[in-house]
Amino acid sequence: MIETTVKQSDFVLSPYMKSNNLWGTYQILNTVVPYLLLWILAVKAAAISLWLLPPIMVLMTLFSLRCFSLMHDCGHYSLFSSKKANRVVGFILGVINAIPQYPWSRGHAYHHKTNGDWERYRGPSALISTEEFAKLSPSAQWWYEFLRHPLMIFPGGFFYLAIKPRLALILGTYGFFGHLLTYLKQYPDISLSECFSSYKSKNWYTTGEFWDLLFNNICVVSGWIFLSYYLGLGFFWSVYSITLTCAAALFICVFFVQHNFEGSYAHKTEGWDYLRGAIEGSSYLELPTILKWFSADIGYHNIHHLCEKIPNYNLEVCHDQNLHLLTGVKTLRIADIPDCFKFILWDSASNTLVSIASFRQAVARNSTNKMASAIN
Repeated sequence: MIETTVKQSDFVLSPYMKSNNLWGTYQILNTVVPYLLLWILAVKAAAISLWLLPPIMVLMTLFSLRCFSLMHDCGHYSLFSSKKANRVVGFILGVINAIPQYPWSRGHAYHHKTNGDWERYRGPSALISTEEFAKLSPSAQWWYEFLRHPLMIFPGGFFYLAIKPRLALILGTYGFFGHLLTYLKQYPDISLSECFSSYKSKNWYTTGEFWDLLFNNICVVSGWIFLSYYLGLGFFWSVYSITLTCAAALFICVFFVQHNFEGSYAHKTEGWDYLRGAIEGSSYLELPTILKWFSADIGYHNIHHLCEKIPNYNLEVCHDQNLHLLTGVKTLRIADIPDCFKFILWDSASNTLVSIASFRQAVARNSTNKMASAIN
């Protein structure tokens, strides 16, 4: 736990918040260019032997992960000093990973505003409380646990990137046409723009999100069609689906363990503290140098949550500058990652994350104690 006397103003953050356009451009070039070249190499290698593909696909997966990490910086408007540059580059990186960057970044901003407040934000896995879990039927409890098994990050990752944005556009558009027909019956003279502005969809929240979602889908689906024709349907989808799925699984895994771990700050809204959410509700994931590069230093997640305007290339030095104030930060290593996946229930009574096994043990103990008390 951090000292109660520590305030956010005690941290040295301002010098590291300045974006460096030259460095940001260099990061984009040393990420996107190799990723595209690896696709060319994969085509050439496949013509010689399919056994040459696996190491190339591993590198493609890692560069795809880095594309997402840099897109994440663009979403915080920190990679470049210009908001427009961040939006444009973020959109391109979103197309590479098949995800609409602007809607994603707005949802991610909400996560930052509420990190550690588990009444308002339950993480990307939509976790539930122990009270809610206890009310589920045995089959529903099994299904809840199954869907949050660590291996589900692979099909879940593919759905998250390849399917969900397409489905969101289809469902949202279908809902809009239903809304349009209803409004035209009630208000025959209403304009299309007025009707659109009055439409509230759970698939997007603003007009800006809709346009980003639409143009992302146009670019992504057009790219799929062109590359399927140019490279061959079987080859393209085999390489693309595997690398996209593995990249998605990696960044979902990294995000999950940086907030779901033993002792993570998981408070109710009443009494929730933003600083403790940033420091105690975000881990420091210690990675080998090469993985730190491919993840764009997102392992320094405590510093990132303390100030999301710090670009990735300044996170490590900022972390080192403030190390004396970070005694309450949970340090995780790669070997610790599997253990984090068991913390999938929020115990609102103790403001902690718990495993299903420990919850069931606690329920069993309480039942035994009640029976013993009744006998006595």
